Amino acid sequence: MSEGLKRDYEIGEEIGRGRFGAVFRCFAADSGEALAVKTIDKTQLTDPTDRQLVEREAKITLLAAAGNPHVVQIHAVYEDESSIHLVLDLLPGPDLFERISGRGGPIPEPEAAAIISQLMEALNACHQRGIAHRDVKPDNVMFDSLGRLRLVDFGSAECFGKGMTMSGVVGTPYYVAPEVVEGREYGEKVDVWSAGVILYLMLGGIPPFYGETATEIFEAVMRGNLRFPRRIFSSVSTAAKDLIRRMLCRDASRRLSADQVLRHHWIVGGGGALHLT
Repeated sequence: MSEGLKRDYEIGEEIGRGRFGAVFRCFAADSGEALAVKTIDKTQLTDPTDRQLVEREAKITLLAAAGNPHVVQIHAVYEDESSIHLVLDLLPGPDLFERISGRGGPIPEPEAAAIISQLMEALNACHQRGIAHRDVKPDNVMFDSLGRLRLVDFGSAECFGKGMTMSGVVGTPYYVAPEVVEGREYGEKVDVWSAGVILYLMLGGIPPFYGETATEIFEAVMRGNLRFPRRIFSSVSTAAKDLIRRMLCRDASRRLSADQVLRHHWIVGGGGALHLT
């Protein structure tokens, strides 16, 4: 293990394991702050592309996190002969997926608005820096010890410039935008679509586009037949449904941007202060 890492941090127990290594609890030697260290085993990076992906994820996360309180922070990076070590925020969970599934029902509008507002703050900052996350889903939305939302896992993220588009089918079936499924070039608004799916899921308890297999889900996404079943959404405000429609607009040119979502009246009104009829 890196001498610098052992000097600066006390390493604790393993708290997670991934494709290339493990995550350990650690404590800063100077302050005692509890953090996490992601140790990546370089012997597992047998393909040069894997090494590039790991390094790229770290660089994009650093860029996305700079001054952004709603993105996981990388506090330090160390490397030794056998491993790469990333010191990150300790996010004990639960993630948003666990939070939704553990409720046993829809999340109240004010709580959902607070979550989406923080998520869109994170995405808006990323988009302004030319970064698209491209895998926005509840599993990648964590909460710190203060309950503040943190967007994590930039392994699928891509950098884009002004007027530039992206390509490649990435993401998770339930949350992927139709332009991605179609194999077309696309922009950062794919993240807004994914966040719209999350909002629908929080308020309704079910995904807006469903299928038993990835193929069936993609077909449902492509059809884009957005419905609000009365038995589920009867108590959901018109304002909330209006925002969902604008986020899940198949025409990306008409879909709201992250900044526009933040200025929507349902978000501004705290998801309950404004119930339009």
